[in-house]
Amino acid sequence: MKKPARKILYTLLILAGVFALVWLGAHLFTTNSQWARAVAWMDSDIDDYERFPMRKVANAAPRFDFKQPSAAIRQRYAQAFATVTSTHGGKTSGQGLDEFLEQNDTVAFLVIHHDTLLYEKYFNGYGHDSTVTSFSTAKSFVSALVGIAIAEGRIGSVEDPVTKYVPELLQKDPRFQHITLRHLLTMASGIQYEENGTPWGDDARTYYSPDLRAQAISSPVTGKPGQEFNYNNYHPLLLGLVLERVTGGPVAKYLEERIWKPLGMEAPGSWSLDSEKNGFEKMESGINGRAIDFAKFGRLFLNDGNWNGAQLVPAGWVEESTRLDATTDPVPYYQYFWWVNPDASGHHFFASGNHGQKIYIVPEKDLIFVRFGKSDPYRHWEDLFEILADRITAVDASLPRKH
Repeated sequence: MKKPARKILYTLLILAGVFALVWLGAHLFTTNSQWARAVAWMDSDIDDYERFPMRKVANAAPRFDFKQPSAAIRQRYAQAFATVTSTHGGKTSGQGLDEFLEQNDTVAFLVIHHDTLLYEKYFNGYGHDSTVTSFSTAKSFVSALVGIAIAEGRIGSVEDPVTKYVPELLQKDPRFQHITLRHLLTMASGIQYEENGTPWGDDARTYYSPDLRAQAISSPVTGKPGQEFNYNNYHPLLLGLVLERVTGGPVAKYLEERIWKPLGMEAPGSWSLDSEKNGFEKMESGINGRAIDFAKFGRLFLNDGNWNGAQLVPAGWVEESTRLDATTDPVPYYQYFWWVNPDASGHHFFASGNHGQKIYIVPEKDLIFVRFGKSDPYRHWEDLFEILADRITAVDASLPRKH
């Protein structure tokens, strides 16, 4: 081998060795190092619930089950789920819905209509009993817990300054006194946040931090509250601090008692923690459970916070959280940690998380869509939900009316 080629080979071997040492070293320190987690784990993953420590969220009897469709109902709606049309590279093509979902990294896809599970299928190695992680759909649960805490008198109102509950923020910057809980819920606080997809971005710092309580108060105020929408993961962390303090216990316990048990979830859930040492819930992303149980949370909001006669979440809070309105918030399409579809024919809203996790609600058609996936190559799930909703409505319209 000639000397230049040998030199290049040695250099590559040295670089590979250094990389291997860094990678192995990172894996040794993932329990307490944000940097190590970012290097070892890289991008977020649907199985991250296995990496982070967690706090169990217990379920309780009686269990709630959606109705299973009869053979006649399955046949009636079969055509609605037969095919899907998609566009790739400017070319439009049709394929079977099942094939489309599997090819687009879906692991769970559910459609509930009039409390009947019209469609429930799992792909890519997942099944009914599989655990999925919520990513940012967890924010919608946090919002519900804030509404419940207000109804119980633990929190005054959304107009309360966050410093009423987290006074140490004043020591960092007196401008925090002008940031209200509403500003946090609507992503309009003026707190600095930059999501750049690197280990040094605020998105990585909040996702991988082993001390989220400290992280929650680490970012400076750089803008005026209520003026600009900026999706910011520090907001759910700050609201988690508020909930932790007003309830006197872990936020996962509050979720368990106010939502998980009352909804009759069929399996225990969990809430991922920043670390064993600090034990703070990953408020921005970390609720884990079965897809069917996430659908029950959708049903709660479909029915204005009422669960079989019990008003678990105030109806007014559901309305405020999901309305298409910009009179009190910077943008109409995002309210209290819920997204609203401005292009829909009705009042359609959804919880959304990284990699295409969705809980999509169509109240006037009594429909819930749930999609969880490993990744999101499609990126237009709201469009697909609307197409399927129209097809289901067309089937309903074709049925003979009852007299």
